[in-house]
Amino acid sequence: MSEKLTIAHWSEDDQPREKLRDKGPQALSNAELLAILIGSGTPGVSAVELMQNVLNGCSNNLNMLGKMSIRQLMAHKGIGEAKAITILAACELGKRRQMETPEERPDLSTATKIYRHMHPIMQDLDVEEFWVLFLNQNHRLIKKIRISHGGLSEVSVDLRIIMREAVLANATIMAVCHNHPSGSISPSRQDDALTESIRRACEVMRIRLMDHLIIVDGSYFSYHESGKL
Repeated sequence: MSEKLTIAHWSEDDQPREKLRDKGPQALSNAELLAILIGSGTPGVSAVELMQNVLNGCSNNLNMLGKMSIRQLMAHKGIGEAKAITILAACELGKRRQMETPEERPDLSTATKIYRHMHPIMQDLDVEEFWVLFLNQNHRLIKKIRISHGGLSEVSVDLRIIMREAVLANATIMAVCHNHPSGSISPSRQDDALTESIRRACEVMRIRLMDHLIIVDGSYFSYHESGKL
């Protein structure tokens, strides 16, 4: 008996998993995305070809696909119960996503707003952590990441990682912050040097470094508000 043609055995150019990894999900066709879910086709028919056949049977309309029953899907050669259930589960998730309210990105246009956003994360830390907040042109948060844990230096805070993440996030504005477990909000010379290094790196990448906050429980120091940035 011939073995099923699994995605792992396809040529590299035909592997939708690798295509999604390298180019993003938007680069894949509906059939390729569904092929990733079902994992394998039948002897002589790849998973993508199998899903193309299924989609052709519903006029290439995902809405119609989601309305099909398990029995209707299983009428297609190569679609067993497990694959049919997987397809319908994916369609149902798509419907539920449409019904969800998009999460509103917080406005971090001032030092006070950044402090209020980060204070709950940093207030009880007993070691220093350094965080970067990537913002869009409207000062809305795209994402935030922790860069270092347990002490700050230009070695522990890798500027290459910060800039790479900024580019990947499509950020046009950036803010950074760290905590002082001692409770002192006064910046050190090391803090000043690190801020300047980040500012220069942002300047090269045409990203605006809007602020660097030192956060303690109940207060903060802002490089921007103090005129140091």
